[in-house]
Amino acid sequence: MNGERELEGGGWVAAGARGADDERGAAFGRLTGARLERAYRLAAILLDDPLEAQDAVHDATVQAWTAFDGLRDPARFDAWFDRILVNRCRDRWRRRRVRPISLPDLPDRAAPDAGLDGAERDAVRSALATLDAEHRLVLVLHYVEGYSGAEIAARTGTRQGTVRSRLHYALRALRAAYEAAERAGGGTP
Repeated sequence: MNGERELEGGGWVAAGARGADDERGAAFGRLTGARLERAYRLAAILLDDPLEAQDAVHDATVQAWTAFDGLRDPARFDAWFDRILVNRCRDRWRRRRVRPISLPDLPDRAAPDAGLDGAERDAVRSALATLDAEHRLVLVLHYVEGYSGAEIAARTGTRQGTVRSRLHYALRALRAAYEAAERAGGGTP
């Protein structure tokens, strides 16, 4: 019978519609599968709260699923998803008003301070805590995730010149805070 229908979730659905949803779900799963761990690491560094990070990744994934049909170029999925994730993190920063930062215990390959001893790591964490969210964001995307200025601009929705400026001022502020911590600690941390 042409146009065959099946009962699904309390309603009737055309058999062909379920096949299209299955294909959409499989494509979305392929694109997000390898990306979610990296997204969680990024959110955990930006939000400094594992539960907030999980919620932000969940919210970003749900938003990406609902907007998935609007993605024109699947090759740009990573940048598209990162932008959604960064915006969900920004929403959480705004709700919190207080934006503390520290580097959580991350797998070795993701730790930006892996070569530092305990005192140096604490000094870097303290220095990062002095940065505002936007400056911390560009530092994390550049030095932890390894993105270029153009890639950061695409992921954050800002101009490339703004990214370069924020990176410059963030490094300057980070250096000043680190040196102040070094002086207060009486030598090299």
